[in-house]
Amino acid sequence: MLDFIARPEHGIVWITGASSGIGRALALKLAAEGYKVAVTARSHEKLVELQAEASGLSGSIVVLDGDVTDAEDMEHVMASIEYEHGTLAMAILNAGVYLPVHAEDLNRADFEKSFAVNLSGVVNCLLPAVRHMKAKGQGQIAIVSSVTGYGGLPTGAAYGATKAALINMAESLKFDLDKIGIRIQLVSPGFVDTPATRKNAFPMPALVSPEDAARQIAAGLKLRAFEITFPKRFTTLLKLARLLPYGVYFTLVNRVTGWRERPPLTGHHSVTPHLAE
Repeated sequence: MLDFIARPEHGIVWITGASSGIGRALALKLAAEGYKVAVTARSHEKLVELQAEASGLSGSIVVLDGDVTDAEDMEHVMASIEYEHGTLAMAILNAGVYLPVHAEDLNRADFEKSFAVNLSGVVNCLLPAVRHMKAKGQGQIAIVSSVTGYGGLPTGAAYGATKAALINMAESLKFDLDKIGIRIQLVSPGFVDTPATRKNAFPMPALVSPEDAARQIAAGLKLRAFEITFPKRFTTLLKLARLLPYGVYFTLVNRVTGWRERPPLTGHHSVTPHLAE
């Protein structure tokens, strides 16, 4: 069971944060491959549009509205999948929000919302998904983090903290999930071209489109590697940078981003990879 790879005949794929960005593109990609995909987000209208766009594909999309910050909501979504649509074969926990943090003007709400969506939101979906998969004796889970979780970056104090926590969560859960036939993977994208990243006032290295991100994630879900990360050259450099002594690391990040030269509170311009909510 450790080699379980969810195929269309195994059951439903559940994607959270599917109304835009990576989640939306991945839902279309998997539906095109013949999967039945349950999509969850707060925007019903966007999900209905997504469902209509997939109408000509070999698979299908089922709209299941819900807010990942509401644990009861996610229990209802899981119950709907289980009793109305079939076995949950794969859960892709993708919903996330990026709120930039400036130390000169800390805002509690930025941290609370980031933790509620990016971290607690994953837990709220993970619990019912694991319970369902454990009863079936197999399943596949992908937790979408970010290379921001590899190390601290300017304005990423809230977002990066949640993504670092997700990396640790996925790594820790793997030991026990392996024993009960549930395969868990970690997805760590670099910069992805979304409405949020288009506001960035600086060049974004190795920028990929949501469609390219979806293609690489879909391919990675069919492999046995624990981490799905892309673009490899960029993400590998970030991993290596985190091995540097702190003094060198901080100097390098300041030089690459030009952050030290920026005046305080120049606006909420992200220097971190973004995942759409």
